[in-house]
Amino acid sequence: MTEYILYWLIAANGIAFVLMVIDKRRAETGDQRISENALLGWAFFGGAAGTVLASRLVRHKTRKQPFATTMFVYLGLQLLLLGLWLFGFLDPLAATALAYWRAAS
Repeated sequence: MTEYILYWLIAANGIAFVLMVIDKRRAETGDQRISENALLGWAFFGGAAGTVLASRLVRHKTRKQPFATTMFVYLGLQLLLLGLWLFGFLDPLAATALAYWRAAS
C-alpha cells in the first residue's frame, strides 16, 4: 500500500508541474489556457508541491489570488498529512476505515 501512495504522489506532482508549465507557455502565446479548476484539482489530489514548485520556477500565477493562497493551503495540508502518515498516526484510522469498507461491501 505504501508504495502505491508514493507512486501516486510522484505522478500527481509531475502532472501538476507539467500542467503549470504548459499553462504558462499558453499564456505567453495566447493559446487556450488550462482552467484554474484543473490546476487546483491536481494540486488538491496530491500535486500541490509540483504546482507550487512550477509556479516559482516559471513565475506563473504567483500573484493571482485566491489561486496562490489555495496552492499553499493545499501544500500545507498535504505536508501535514504526509507527516502524520510517516510517523504512524494515520495507520489506525486507515485500518479502521478499511475494515469498515470491507464490512459494508
